[in-house]
Amino acid sequence: METTENSLVEYGSRRIIITVVAVVCAMLELIDTTIVNVALNDLRGNLGATVNEIGWVITAYSLANVIIVPMTSWLSQQFGRRNYFAVSILVFTICSVLCGSATNIWQIMLYRFVQGLGGGALLVTSQTIIAESWPSEKRAVAQGIYTLGLIIGPTIGPTLGGYLIDHYSWPVIFYINVPIGIVATVLSLQYVRSPRYEQKRPANEVDWLGIILLTVGVSSLQYVLEKGQEDDWFSSKLIIILTVMAVFGIICFIWRQLNYRYPIVELRVLRNTNLRIGTILTFLIGFGLFGTTFVLPLYTQSLLGWSAFQSGILLLPGTLFVAVVVVIVSRLIQRGVSSKYLIVLGMLTFFVYGYWSYHLLTLQTGSANLYAVLFVRGLGLGLLYVPVTTMSLSTLEGKEIAQGAALTGMFRQLGGAFGVALISTFIARESQQHRVTLVSHLNQDDPTVQQRLSQLIAGFQQRGFDFLTAKQSAYAVLESSVQRQSTLLSYMDVFLWVGYLFLVSVPLVLIFVKESQRKTRVIETAGH
Repeated sequence: METTENSLVEYGSRRIIITVVAVVCAMLELIDTTIVNVALNDLRGNLGATVNEIGWVITAYSLANVIIVPMTSWLSQQFGRRNYFAVSILVFTICSVLCGSATNIWQIMLYRFVQGLGGGALLVTSQTIIAESWPSEKRAVAQGIYTLGLIIGPTIGPTLGGYLIDHYSWPVIFYINVPIGIVATVLSLQYVRSPRYEQKRPANEVDWLGIILLTVGVSSLQYVLEKGQEDDWFSSKLIIILTVMAVFGIICFIWRQLNYRYPIVELRVLRNTNLRIGTILTFLIGFGLFGTTFVLPLYTQSLLGWSAFQSGILLLPGTLFVAVVVVIVSRLIQRGVSSKYLIVLGMLTFFVYGYWSYHLLTLQTGSANLYAVLFVRGLGLGLLYVPVTTMSLSTLEGKEIAQGAALTGMFRQLGGAFGVALISTFIARESQQHRVTLVSHLNQDDPTVQQRLSQLIAGFQQRGFDFLTAKQSAYAVLESSVQRQSTLLSYMDVFLWVGYLFLVSVPLVLIFVKESQRKTRVIETAGH
């Protein structure tokens, strides 16, 4: 059966190829978001960079992502979706080569920024392509497939990066993108179609002021979130200035987009209730997912002494379990199960994950126990991602799908940035508070404390230390023990409060999420 003139629904091998290309491209973008994390020490040594400078390898990529994501719908309209998608893959691939061949920190920062512009476009455009390539009654299945890329990408990034760093060298983490990028570019040019409703606007109708306000506001906000804790927040003049710029830029941008005839980000689409609630839930998922994923490697590496590769492997079984849950959830939605109640169940499951982690984490927790709780995390993510993405786009048509995907993509990125920034600050503050509390209970007159000190001093003396040095070393051991315990308590608090955040959000879903009243059109015939 031929598709209608304006339909982008594909069938047979064309749909399979388009879906695989889109998912792989989304995964590439997300893998490159996290794969660099485990290579920072190697990059710093080889490029002669300071600790602060090397952090910009991550920050530059994130800044570019957050700037480009909300503009993807407009850029697709300007250049045609197929062309824009293919060029984005090409930019990402070329910059991967340039990053791997960089000889100093400034080069790789520039290349990572441009790579982020291409990568951010891949993430959202992939979602739009998949959503429109599948018929509306199978959109839950399509979003389930896309969700696998969203979850697997960030998970395997550190594992893959750790393996490549251990066995090869840091440029390889960029070069592996090249063959995949070349194949994806060729296939996208051959198979991806541009919708007929996309029409290029004249240059005099382009909202250049909106682009400037978006860039200034979002990039300033991203910097504040990334570097605020490092610069001690508002004790830094730069952070204060950028906070003012972020607030001013974002407020003016929103006003501009709501009042300008040809906005670059169609905020008016948020009149759709499901999309509006979906963007909030997407922000929440980004906050919880990236926030807790950020803490887990810190816990396993700094407190349990695991390597980066071991920490990455820890996440793999739970992630594979997500794939199973996503398939089941997609089929349940396709058979008429309410997305609203699946989302509620996912939030309650994520609360269980946070609450269980709070009680599970110790300085001696074994990997078997961590695997178990991460399966619960996988169940929660599977129950959340597919229903939320499906619900967000369920009542949108035509170009609104691309506009909605761009907004949910932006909020996912911002949720992750907020999550990492706020949790970093929370850990620093809570760790200090727990340290004060623990030290207050270390009374030198306490027989238990005296016994522990005596044992430590005796142990150091047996190793050849004089009494004064042995005593100083014993106190240092106690200080280290207090610091480790206070850090552990702060990590435990993170999981507990993230769990509570999901729990208190349940009423938001029950009250505001509405089931789609639109009757599903049957697009496929029995022959398909």
